[in-house]
Amino acid sequence: MPFSLSHRMAVLTIALMMAGTTAAQAQTSQLHLGPRLSYQFDLEDWGVGAQFSLPIGPYLEFYPSFDIFLVDPGSATNINVDLKYRIRSETAGWLYLGAGLNLARRGLNDHTDTNAGFNAFVGAESLRGRVHPFGEFRFTANNGSTGQISAGVNFTLGRD
Repeated sequence: MPFSLSHRMAVLTIALMMAGTTAAQAQTSQLHLGPRLSYQFDLEDWGVGAQFSLPIGPYLEFYPSFDIFLVDPGSATNINVDLKYRIRSETAGWLYLGAGLNLARRGLNDHTDTNAGFNAFVGAESLRGRVHPFGEFRFTANNGSTGQISAGVNFTLGRD
């Protein structure tokens, strides 16, 4: 089965992010974990979730996350497996972007739909201190497309 245009774009984005990394000192070499509050535009509802950041190279992090939306009636859950690239800049080191895979599950009564797709996101996060706030916009394309905004805090795990 050939890849769709959206899958090819996700693979290209991840490849370009990985090619842009160098052996320079990473902006973050620590693990991060934190809660977040999200608003999903198509659902027109709020959700709660969490994310985890694992540095895998200079400026590059493995960034899985999930959101559970508080829809009534029914249920909605998003699981994301992403790569996050922190912009290398003295003036914009707080800015990041990324892409990855998305699994969205929607349920109502006895009917459940699960769709896989890709997502791309851009965000801002301070890395000062052990607790840092962040904000993010995420575009997701699976069975249709939608936008989501999220805000929360990340806690640095381990020692500096």
